[in-house]
Amino acid sequence: MPELRSFHHVKLPVSDLQASRSWFEQTLGLKVQIEFTEEDELRGLALTDETGTVGLALRLDPERARALAGFDPIALGVPTRDEVRQWANHLDSLGEEYGGVVTGHGGGAVLVGLRDPDGHEIRLYAD
Repeated sequence: MPELRSFHHVKLPVSDLQASRSWFEQTLGLKVQIEFTEEDELRGLALTDETGTVGLALRLDPERARALAGFDPIALGVPTRDEVRQWANHLDSLGEEYGGVVTGHGGGAVLVGLRDPDGHEIRLYAD
């Protein structure tokens, strides 16, 4: 069977591209790489982290964004358990609410309850 290496990106529906762009830039440090315009309207964004490891696409689709509210579609890997705690400190400094750091199934650290502007939960995991 041919090989799969990794996810190229995850696409997330959002109700407000500018609010989501600001949140992902400020909260997670992602930067816009590509803007997708259709019929002279901005309809999507491609973002990545500074290393190019994490790819996230945001697509303007308010109905689907509402349908996913409360769901946790994205779990990001963090190199170490200590760095999960560093993320918690970063979020605290921003006044960003989250549900705490818990122990994962394999004994690692998991930051839970971080929600984007549409209420999608973003989790941060370290084994």
